[in-house]
Amino acid sequence: MNAQAQLDSFIDKFTPEVATLTRELLRKMKRRVPGATIMVYDNYNALAIGFGPTEKASQAVLSLAVMPRWVTLCFLYGVGLPDPHGILNGSGTQVRHVRLHTAEAFDDPRVQDLIDAALDRCEPPIDSTREHELIIKSISAKQRPRRPKD
Repeated sequence: MNAQAQLDSFIDKFTPEVATLTRELLRKMKRRVPGATIMVYDNYNALAIGFGPTEKASQAVLSLAVMPRWVTLCFLYGVGLPDPHGILNGSGTQVRHVRLHTAEAFDDPRVQDLIDAALDRCEPPIDSTREHELIIKSISAKQRPRRPKD
């Protein structure tokens, strides 16, 4: 199975609503971050789709974390990002995030400003002239349910 087919199968584990939202956000992220290496981790807690300049996880700058009820846009080095509107969440030492309940939320200028700031700090920078590269990095044998218990 190729990487795209694998990713599609991971997304299909979620409810149709979350799967549709994930695909829309993934399409928007690909357009927004041309040239990124896209790293997929089908983890215990969530499906994580990272975007960075190389296949090194430590260099990923943004990710989509797909949960049973929503998708979260994570800023992997979000602690120092300028956030004048106070939309970033999280209290860890590095990562900050914004929950996206709709694809339109991604287009919010405040979210786009955060993405700009994160990409400006990306080192090395993402080469926007290259094609996206999709890599399945890991698949956890044991996973939490991908659909809510209602």
